[in-house]
Amino acid sequence: MRTYQATAQDRDRNWYVVDAEGKTLGRLATQIADVIRGKRKPTYTPHVDVGDFVIVVNAEKIAVTGEKREKKRYWRHSGYPGGIRFRTLGDLLEQRPEDVIRRAVKGMLPRNRLARQQLRKLKVYAGPDHPHQAQKPETLELQT
Repeated sequence: MRTYQATAQDRDRNWYVVDAEGKTLGRLATQIADVIRGKRKPTYTPHVDVGDFVIVVNAEKIAVTGEKREKKRYWRHSGYPGGIRFRTLGDLLEQRPEDVIRRAVKGMLPRNRLARQQLRKLKVYAGPDHPHQAQKPETLELQT
């Protein structure tokens, strides 16, 4: 009995649409990360990109629990002394709601070249419309 190893030639990729309206941010991000990595497929291989494309719509309507809108902070640093800045989750949801979901999913992927390649398969849009109708995406129902 030989162990199956997926290769780039025999993978088949699907496109899925996820509606983020009313979904909790962290739970949504974990399930999206699993689809992007391919962990829901029987052909999952950790070192090969066998995952699917995911389109997230209505990113501006995600739900967060507790006081995270005011207390959760996203930090960045310019590299210079005194160059640390932050934004709250509420500010980021108003200005760039796509970035919130992208950062949450990125945090749930491993830190390597393959994960950066897999993150390119995530397409996030603030509103209900997306330009990927030609790929004929299927609706993906995620557990909440």
